Amino acid sequence: MGVTEQGDLTEQETATPDYTMGYGEEYLQALLRVSAKTHATHLLPYLEPGLKVLDFGCGPGTISIGLAEAVAPAEVHGIDMEPSQIDLARMFARRYGRDNATFHVGDVTAMPFEDGFFDVAHCQNVLMHVPDTQAVLREVKRVLKPDGIIASREMISGSSFTHPDFEVLRKAWDMFEDLLAADDGHPQMGKDMKTHFLEAGLVDIRVSASFDTFTTPDEVAFIHQIAQQWFLAPEITEAAIKYGAATQALCDQIGVAYDRWKDHPGAFAGVAYGEVLAWKPTS
Repeated sequence: MGVTEQGDLTEQETATPDYTMGYGEEYLQALLRVSAKTHATHLLPYLEPGLKVLDFGCGPGTISIGLAEAVAPAEVHGIDMEPSQIDLARMFARRYGRDNATFHVGDVTAMPFEDGFFDVAHCQNVLMHVPDTQAVLREVKRVLKPDGIIASREMISGSSFTHPDFEVLRKAWDMFEDLLAADDGHPQMGKDMKTHFLEAGLVDIRVSASFDTFTTPDEVAFIHQIAQQWFLAPEITEAAIKYGAATQALCDQIGVAYDRWKDHPGAFAGVAYGEVLAWKPTS
């Protein structure tokens, strides 16, 4: 009864743009390393059985599954604009027996839920990709109950690093930022969220920060694979060159530097995130 007759939206009907970085196999492997226990630790203490949760921009649902476990038997609804991601989320829900998790294809600025349907709303690396932050927050506020919680964890690209840098790998981060900004994204959203949440009229805003770190041989190999097979894949580099975010020569230099980095005994990478918890006013 809480889901309107609008139902799922097709990709063509969504108001949000295509995801800048695509949905390649290597990027999917990165998403599958993400869980509620590793990436929603700022929210988990506030969850309890019976709370109804929205996971907007849920991707393949790997965080949604953990949220569903925390609030069971209450419902978790995940929504994402990409049908293939929702297919994966439904598969994972079946695999892990989370029959209280339901997934929808749709636009996070026009969701098919009634006003005040959810107790909690969560997202991870979503606001950084959506041009109109306030449009998303208005819609999330609409579907939240008074005193409902919204939790977000978003990248701070400028504070992320790959070490040693070989005087070129910082340029890979710059390339990522330029490409995201060219598609009306927000590469520093993690440190801008407090301002956005205040502008949206949310209250009791609590801000923290954390890093995802990569330093073991397996973690270093994973980052190298992501860099070479996803970030430097033709569909990404061609878009970067088209938008003026890179040249072919720079992409070649980055590829060589990542090969050197992978074999360096001091290889270490960190992705910085800002985390926010906020509440919808009671009136």
